[in-house]
Amino acid sequence: MKGRLYQELILIVDFGTQYSQLVARRIREQHVYCEIVSPGRVLEEAKTKKPQGIILSGGVGSVFDDKATIPEELFNLGIPILAICFGYQVMVHVLGGKLVAKDIKQPKKATLTIKDSSDLFFNIKESAFLLSQDEVKEIPKGFEVIASAETVPNVAIRDPQRKLYGLQFSLEELHTSLGKSVLQNFLFKVCKLQGLWDMDQFINEVVKQIKEKVGTDKVICGLSGGVDSAVTALLVHKAIGDQLTCIFVDHGFMRQGEAEDVVTTYRERFNMNLVHVDASKRFVKLLEGITEPEQKRKIIGNEFIRVFEEEAKKIGDAKFLAQGTVYPDVIESGSGSSSVIKSHHNVGGLPEDLQFELIEPLRDLFKVEVRKVGEKLGMPAEMVWRHPFPGPGLAIRIIGEVTKPKLDLLRKADAIYIDEIKKHGLYNDIWQAFCVLTNTRTVGVLDDERTYAYVLGLRAVNSSDGMTANWYRFPYEVLDKISNRIMKELPEINRVVYDISPKPPSTIEWE
Repeated sequence: MKGRLYQELILIVDFGTQYSQLVARRIREQHVYCEIVSPGRVLEEAKTKKPQGIILSGGVGSVFDDKATIPEELFNLGIPILAICFGYQVMVHVLGGKLVAKDIKQPKKATLTIKDSSDLFFNIKESAFLLSQDEVKEIPKGFEVIASAETVPNVAIRDPQRKLYGLQFSLEELHTSLGKSVLQNFLFKVCKLQGLWDMDQFINEVVKQIKEKVGTDKVICGLSGGVDSAVTALLVHKAIGDQLTCIFVDHGFMRQGEAEDVVTTYRERFNMNLVHVDASKRFVKLLEGITEPEQKRKIIGNEFIRVFEEEAKKIGDAKFLAQGTVYPDVIESGSGSSSVIKSHHNVGGLPEDLQFELIEPLRDLFKVEVRKVGEKLGMPAEMVWRHPFPGPGLAIRIIGEVTKPKLDLLRKADAIYIDEIKKHGLYNDIWQAFCVLTNTRTVGVLDDERTYAYVLGLRAVNSSDGMTANWYRFPYEVLDKISNRIMKELPEINRVVYDISPKPPSTIEWE
């Protein structure tokens, strides 16, 4: 979608790590719209979009071994800039200050002494904080120190004329009251923002844009059963009504009972034009012999579009394809400075000869914002808060080759897992829970007989939008119940393991 969806804007410069998304989430929580840009594009974006403020994000690198830099002109545009951690070091380096390399493998605690509390440190007391890697030895001309520590004199600096600020904070501070307060002061005291970003404004503007873009043409929308595609369909339907036809491609990789639920919900509850295509045999056939995760994703994404094109011809002259791309999809697929973590089917998996113009109304939203839009549009709570489900579905929850017997087995195991979570009242406490069928078999014992069966992985995490996540702490008795029930009811599985890996360094999905 093109057009200005905001009245206030902060640009975040991404130096190639997921720290930028942490900053973005914290800003959106303050009802301020923000966008992530690369160092090479920030000057152009600043001149054309005229943001009220810019944040140079942190990272894990050093200016001594990283070529990331910022044009000096950016600091003379009159736009307030907050440079955090690595961004602070880049700013100092560009503006002529001096840095000293510090071999700090892990951030170290120090005590902050505030020297000026008129703006960035307004209403903040002395506090402990985490030091980041390199140290600013000499600050650039025009700057003054506004906070220090015993062994680090230039913890925070300010150029009052140009409204430039630098913080020697590790970004973990954004999880603390200190970090949140500093960020709020930058947004509301320095940049003079009001916090005008909300989902009502977003819905009204996006509906208007869709109407203007589509006109009298037809739109098709791919439904997956997940919240992203569902909210996309509701937004487009609100804008153009029966000009929208939803196509539900059942690729055979959905959870137990979900295909039937999708058809019932959209036809009966929302009164939408819905075409149901059972292409499960077709997709499974295409994945024969395929074991590499990225290849699976791209094959599925490409075939999705081919099915859409076939169905669109039957519908007649559909010009647009609406899909539920969200901001983390874009970032993880290699947008901006970030490397490709994994291609999402609706970003990295699209064919180059796509026959449709895309409508992606949620492309700038994090998952928590998508859910808020869904609530505003009257989506039932059980759909809004359903655990996220990837577009390629169970195909990327089976390690190795995907076959129908494996899909059937994983569906049953996943249904048991979710059923027990719900029985114990834990479903709404968990952001995402699912099973992974590994390609490993181990020796076991059943009725005094040797077995050689699959290892099943359980995954459950908490997150706000999928960019970072931590594993969920199940009560042991719940894990015991889940494990025993799966192995008792499904003899093809004789070992159950629980994944306790955070993101990063792991991703949420295994593939």
